[in-house]
Amino acid sequence: MLGPLPASPSVFNICAYFLDRPAAEHSSRAAILGEPSQVTYAELAALAGRVAGAVTRDGVTQGDRVLIVLPDSAEFVAAFFGVAKTGAISVPVNPMTREADYAHFVRDSGARLAIVHAMALMAFLPAAVTLEAIVVVGAGAEMQLRSEMNCPEMKRWEEWLAPANHESQACATRATDPAFFLYTSGSGGSPKGAVHAHKDMLSCARGYAQGVLGIRAADITYSVSKLFFAYGLGNAMYFPFSVGAATVLDPERPRPERTAAILARYRPTVFFSVPTFYAAVLREAGKGLEFDFSSVRLTVSAGERLPPEIFERFRARFGLEIVDGIGSTEMLQMFLSARPGAIRPGSCGTPVPGYDAKILGDAGAPAADGEVGNLWVRGDSAFSGYWNIPGLTTRVKDGEWVLTGDKFQRDSDGYYHYCGRADDMMKVAGQWVSPGEVENALLGHSMVAEAAVVALLDETGLERPLAFVVLREGSGAVAEVAEELREFVRGRLPGYKCPCEVRFLEALPKTATGKIQRFLLREACRRRHFPRGMKCG
Repeated sequence: MLGPLPASPSVFNICAYFLDRPAAEHSSRAAILGEPSQVTYAELAALAGRVAGAVTRDGVTQGDRVLIVLPDSAEFVAAFFGVAKTGAISVPVNPMTREADYAHFVRDSGARLAIVHAMALMAFLPAAVTLEAIVVVGAGAEMQLRSEMNCPEMKRWEEWLAPANHESQACATRATDPAFFLYTSGSGGSPKGAVHAHKDMLSCARGYAQGVLGIRAADITYSVSKLFFAYGLGNAMYFPFSVGAATVLDPERPRPERTAAILARYRPTVFFSVPTFYAAVLREAGKGLEFDFSSVRLTVSAGERLPPEIFERFRARFGLEIVDGIGSTEMLQMFLSARPGAIRPGSCGTPVPGYDAKILGDAGAPAADGEVGNLWVRGDSAFSGYWNIPGLTTRVKDGEWVLTGDKFQRDSDGYYHYCGRADDMMKVAGQWVSPGEVENALLGHSMVAEAAVVALLDETGLERPLAFVVLREGSGAVAEVAEELREFVRGRLPGYKCPCEVRFLEALPKTATGKIQRFLLREACRRRHFPRGMKCG
């Protein structure tokens, strides 16, 4: 049920609250521990102020969009909050994506200005023709491209910031004014921009970070998920900043060996990741890589359902229970979560304080306990709508309620269980089959590293489960393993849930957040064509 969270103030600016306020209260305290160097709250607030001054000087006004194409860094945080400080809208996107994605982000957002890291410039420039200017962070020889390409004015970050006044006051934005929008991760198709107001971060910080996780000033957070994702933005930025805690930022791609080094060097107390990365940690730990979780008091998972098999193996290996939850870009952060000390493996827990949830059948009637249905949620962090897609907004929002697109069931004790994305669920012999349940059964086999299950239409036009598997190193012949895996699942699940076929891949297709892109597997099956890196055996 909706909890008793305080109402948001009518005038509220996220930069004033999450950055200027802690800078005034404890200016010398570290906001960012690394990488590559420590930055205090005072230094970070001053940098954001200089961004705000430079943005204003360039003619960006309230409501204008500014693209942020930066790795996790002090520059990202300063750019994000500095833009919002002026009343303009921050639009962070993946700095490691493709030219086609950048073209979509530029065209869809209608941004006037982009702040881009030099490492992304080559891929970004062909998409930038409609921008007025690009500010380049870490600029080097790439700046010479401006004389060779039809691109907007390009400015070096240090020179762009130099004349800016960092003492400027935050714009007196209303709490409901748009502050930023985030593009959905693309697990189900083209990314869509979910527009969020200034108040939304405050709701998430109060309800989940403080109300569930108990984030406190002494904490050090470290998130494998990056800042341009809704999940990472909270974990590594406004959650710790809401209480004056510190964060560890890593500009590099997440890799188990990188995470092992960061755990040893910075000794975080709260660790955020996704199920596929927890599986990777376990895999590498089994090969001898050292992971020192001794400083960590909480490990948190989201992004996809956390298989009970991974939960149990992680607890046995490291002595930590993973707090699983589910959120969305549309709701900004978690709306359902397990509670530390009261975890049921395989469950996403119960509603976060300030949020409510309901499960409805396809006809709109409430689902009984144990029945699979469509999950609807409500809470004060719900997005305002999809940018430039009012028709889709109307289909997804019904007053305060938001349709998540997830299939769920609730048990008799009120715990919610994720069954899969609505598009991923299948009906076999008239009964719902959750891909996650079959995948977890497969993961229980010692030879299986990763698994994904999709619906396959048989020769009669009926749906059957088809399993894609990535094997651990040193597994046996594929034909023998396929039948062994099918027999293994038959011993654990009813017959109609068992895969009709097992196919083997070198890697599963995933979004940058680690979510499995099952729609690509379905499409690959239909076309009988598997892209490079998805070679099917």
